[in-house]
Amino acid sequence: MFGLAKVNLIALSLIYYLIFNKKAMKILITLAFVISLQTCISSIPPYDNSKPIWHPNKSKQEGFKKAYFASGCFWCVEAVYESVRGVSEVYSGYAGGFTKNPNYNQIGTGKTGHAEAVEVLYNPKVVSFSTLIQVFFGSHDPTTPNRQGPDYGSQYRSIAFYTSEQEREIIQNYIAFLEEKEIFSNEIVTEIKPLEKFYYAEEYHQDYEKNNPENPYVRQVSIPRLKKFQRLYPELLKKHH
Repeated sequence: MFGLAKVNLIALSLIYYLIFNKKAMKILITLAFVISLQTCISSIPPYDNSKPIWHPNKSKQEGFKKAYFASGCFWCVEAVYESVRGVSEVYSGYAGGFTKNPNYNQIGTGKTGHAEAVEVLYNPKVVSFSTLIQVFFGSHDPTTPNRQGPDYGSQYRSIAFYTSEQEREIIQNYIAFLEEKEIFSNEIVTEIKPLEKFYYAEEYHQDYEKNNPENPYVRQVSIPRLKKFQRLYPELLKKHH
């Protein structure tokens, strides 16, 4: 009881001090306003951008089908798919959210709704969408919500996008197969979503692992992830991989 009375006395003294010390009261009010403003700003979703951040040469995309996946850092995912036979090109970007023409800094807030994703250009005569789904589930952990390896946040969640009902069925059937065979010990949390829009990431993100082999993240995370995939699926690789 004595301790509570002492606390009450200190609190009462502080109130009297603030009431009769206008300067201290102004500082306190200003501080409270700044804190509330910061909280308000941090809760506002990132703004839409009027123009795309970057886009590739469209002529290089002619004659190929496209598939879209999100499974963690797009530097890693891009490198994995570029090693697969029948894949012509892979672009890093953003998908699955609501912010228009997002940039990398906005994605990092986790408030755009988007995930780091890739666009895979492939020759269906050489590699099928079913095989690309096998690559997807064979190159990341689909049981960790909003996380992949050392990366945390909704922008790193697992998403298999589809652009047709046939692709949706292939994804669902493969997940059912994985669950039936109990390939993963934990529940698969991969989202199955229709692709609404794919936004290309900044140009410096394209071929990032290839162009920055000495980057610490690339050396410690991206390259080991790629090599693990290559060891597991040698039959799917291009000859030079």
